[in-house]
Amino acid sequence: MAVRNPEIKYTKLFINNEWVNSKSGKTFPTLNPTTAEKIVDVAEADKADVDAAVVAAKAAFKPGSLWRTVDASARGRLMLKLCDLLERDRVHLASLETLDNGKPYGDSHFDIGCAIDTIRYFAGWCDKIHGDTIPVDGNFLTFTRKEPIGVVGSIIPWNYPILMAAWKLSPALATGCTIILKPAEQTPLTALYIASLIKEAGFPAGVVNVVPGYGPTAGAAISEHPNIDKVAFTGSTEVGKIIFGAAAKSNLKRVTLELGGKSPIIICEDADVDEAANIAHGAIFNNHGQNCVAGSRTFVQAKIYDEFVKKATTLANDRKVGDPFVDGTQQGPQIDQAQLNKIEDLIQSGKTEGAKLECGGGRHGQKGYFVQPTVFSNVKDNMRIAKEEIFGPVQQILKFDTLEEALTRANDTKYGLAAGIITKDINKALTFIQTVQAGSVWVNCYDAVAPQAPFGGFKESGQGREL
Repeated sequence: MAVRNPEIKYTKLFINNEWVNSKSGKTFPTLNPTTAEKIVDVAEADKADVDAAVVAAKAAFKPGSLWRTVDASARGRLMLKLCDLLERDRVHLASLETLDNGKPYGDSHFDIGCAIDTIRYFAGWCDKIHGDTIPVDGNFLTFTRKEPIGVVGSIIPWNYPILMAAWKLSPALATGCTIILKPAEQTPLTALYIASLIKEAGFPAGVVNVVPGYGPTAGAAISEHPNIDKVAFTGSTEVGKIIFGAAAKSNLKRVTLELGGKSPIIICEDADVDEAANIAHGAIFNNHGQNCVAGSRTFVQAKIYDEFVKKATTLANDRKVGDPFVDGTQQGPQIDQAQLNKIEDLIQSGKTEGAKLECGGGRHGQKGYFVQPTVFSNVKDNMRIAKEEIFGPVQQILKFDTLEEALTRANDTKYGLAAGIITKDINKALTFIQTVQAGSVWVNCYDAVAPQAPFGGFKESGQGREL
């Protein structure tokens, strides 16, 4: 059962398996988005603290260290122990996530299950990563070794704090790297709690370090650091470009970027309209629309367009918005005032540019950062709401005549993270899969992400792959 006011046990930096104040002594507040009130002050890392974390991570990675010499299978057992601890403290962690992030408690509880699944999957890989023996010409023995990169700087977003921590930690730990994790400044509390479980599980000092702080200071220090060997970032395209540039200017560290999206979901006229409306509803409204792969451009074939719009509007009107600790709540607040302002601005642009507002269109209540589930119809490709990533509960429904037309319009974007199609025709599905420019493509479902499959995008949605 959810705990509305979970105990806040950890607010300091976690470096070398110790809880320490920031070297500057500075702190920053983390807010409850449901009330817009401060939860607690957290130690604020900057360059000096990142430097200290790098020293710890490099020491843990040096040849002959405990982490470098432990059996690969033992790394896997440590990861499985961490999973057991996450399961043990699941209610507390889910309550902390809902308090700091605002997502409904049930969603937080579900996310932890997904995080555990991810860590367990990668734990199984620890002793199965190996190279090849190559039969080269001549009297030579040639073989390859797959080795850990070294110190990895991981910068995660606020929309899935626990799950994104698992996505970054799991492959790095499985391969024997050491990590400096910077959680988003909006949601530092669960990452710090996970750090305590990492220590309890028995990971050696310096293997995982957690440094909450702001992007332009702590994040920049990670991106620019000459002794960090790789940076893995999930967040906006704008920040991803800055990180990519910083990595190039410093030591040409390897970079994985999982960035923004404006993903299309195509509803063909042969689809079951009720099923399609439900899939498309979840594609955009799940997690309050704060989802990089959100199906934020809903293309509906002309023959069923009006029927689909009616059903989509009914679903949005029926969506329960409110206190995320209350059973039955489907949508809590957006993350902060800046995000609320951005969503309201884009909703206003939709009204101004001529889209038809079917429902919603404003703020929900006066306290916290809540937005009404919003549906626009008669949306045109050149409207801001059809081009820009809103990252909120706003569905844009566009009309198309032929699949060829829909594919051309679906690809006419700077993003390429995900896409979906709802159809009973396998030929249409296969044509879509082969033609759409997206990293993940779903047929008759959406956001079916699993740790066994790679995740990432094309174009300005990033480079490299997660998982």
